[in-house]
Amino acid sequence: MSIIACYSSKGGVGKTSAAINLAHASSQAGNHTLLVDLDQQGASSFYCRVRPPKRHRAKKILSDREALSDAIRETDHSGLHLLPAHQSYRNFDALLDGMKRSNRQLAKVIDQIASEYDHLILDCPPSLSHVAENVFRAADTILVPLVPTTLSLRTYEQLKAFFEKSGYKRKKIHPFFSMVDQRKRLHRDIMQALRESEKRILDTEIPYSAQIEAMGLHREPVACFAPKHKSSLAFQRLWQEIDPS
Repeated sequence: MSIIACYSSKGGVGKTSAAINLAHASSQAGNHTLLVDLDQQGASSFYCRVRPPKRHRAKKILSDREALSDAIRETDHSGLHLLPAHQSYRNFDALLDGMKRSNRQLAKVIDQIASEYDHLILDCPPSLSHVAENVFRAADTILVPLVPTTLSLRTYEQLKAFFEKSGYKRKKIHPFFSMVDQRKRLHRDIMQALRESEKRILDTEIPYSAQIEAMGLHREPVACFAPKHKSSLAFQRLWQEIDPS
């Protein structure tokens, strides 16, 4: 079992679209896959047309194995399950603050269900918080979507500095370019410069695409309604590039 986190402290960089399309690609490759929606905004849950159970709460997930299993839902896609988000997830940090070994609680939760899946994909909230630190410890791979802009690169540099300062393993971090518009000289220049200086950048680039934005209308991964579109093929290549199996 591997744990792959889609993370950025910056919002609007394509984190959720990456999480759900990679989770779908994993399941279509024959892997029993769980998508964990950790963001209280619940975008992955929305795309999967899944609502949380009535008694679903952040506190129960952290403390009750049976409640955790009961909260996991099947999706419309074969082999893909979802642990949906809930508004109570906004209190995750406060809950973790009051717990011993607070930076290891997510790993503890995952251990309870790990044997049931080949891959766990985490859709993480855009913050550098206790939840994020739990993700940094629990995940085997941390995918960081980078829009080729100055602010997105600044966020990436801040993440690397935080890992260095906090003693987390930087080798877990795998950035990839997201929402790329090759018509823009700024995008082309930034990507070229970063590829020359940053060897950990993945080869696959996710293009800026109206089809990805249309996921909100179709409420499903791009591969389900536009399987031959360049954005769908890009997510498939990204999965093949990181596939740990």
